[in-house]
Amino acid sequence: MRPLASALLLFSLGFAAAASAAETTLPLWPEGAPGKMLPPSEATLKSIAGVAPRNGASETHITEPTLTVYPAAQPNGAAVLVAPGGGYWFLSSRNEGTMVCEWLNQLGVTAALLHYRVPTRDNSPPHELPVQDAQRALGLLRNRSKEFGIDPNRVGVLGFSAGANLVGHLSWDRSARGYPQKEGVDDPRGPDFTVFIYGGGFLEPGDSTKFREGFSVPKDACPAFFAVAHDDKNNPLEAAMLYLELKKLQRPAELHIYATGGHGYGMSRKNTPAGLWFERCGEWMAAMGLLKPTP
Repeated sequence: MRPLASALLLFSLGFAAAASAAETTLPLWPEGAPGKMLPPSEATLKSIAGVAPRNGASETHITEPTLTVYPAAQPNGAAVLVAPGGGYWFLSSRNEGTMVCEWLNQLGVTAALLHYRVPTRDNSPPHELPVQDAQRALGLLRNRSKEFGIDPNRVGVLGFSAGANLVGHLSWDRSARGYPQKEGVDDPRGPDFTVFIYGGGFLEPGDSTKFREGFSVPKDACPAFFAVAHDDKNNPLEAAMLYLELKKLQRPAELHIYATGGHGYGMSRKNTPAGLWFERCGEWMAAMGLLKPTP
């Protein structure tokens, strides 16, 4: 059986043992995070209360963001920065976080879970501070690549919902960074590949035929994988529009739109076609040569 198929089979039967190497948690801003988080409004607090953090499944009120690195037992050199969703109110840190890291480890990929600042829904734009956290995390992974056994040219990003919006900005938004760059910590490059799961936020409100003013997919955009359900509001339009832009630019991309599935399934619905997005993603990563062991 092929290595990828074997790993997917193990995952479908249940997560295998955790990686042998211990995880490492790094503060992103030991000197203090840049920018200012606004105090959460009543509306934000009500939204958070509706999905109260429980049993490590979700978390919020993160003011000191961190990066937790999960090494694979048999690393192939690839790494993925994982950004859970949660509407910029909270992080779905199990279903769209640690479970994703466990799957990536099974593929030989070093996983890095981003605990970005939330809630930032009252900030304008709400993605600004979380994107800064992701930029710093990407730089840390590349600058400490030898320590973590990572190929600095195979560092991708994977995000869900608001986390997908975050990694989309990280991948395609080339505006100036909002904090001073630190040599040996930050890296000016974007990710080497992008996995965008039921994300949105790039189309003009009220006109889903256009991108937001000032946004465009750059000509050198990295390879991308998209997965979304047809019955997930405007998110399939977002994925389709982004995919078509990459196609026009002749950049590598793959798009999956499932008939049903809704939103927020993460890794928890493996009995449905949409819930098996990770199998298709693993196949895409293998086809792109991202899972080949570093020489």
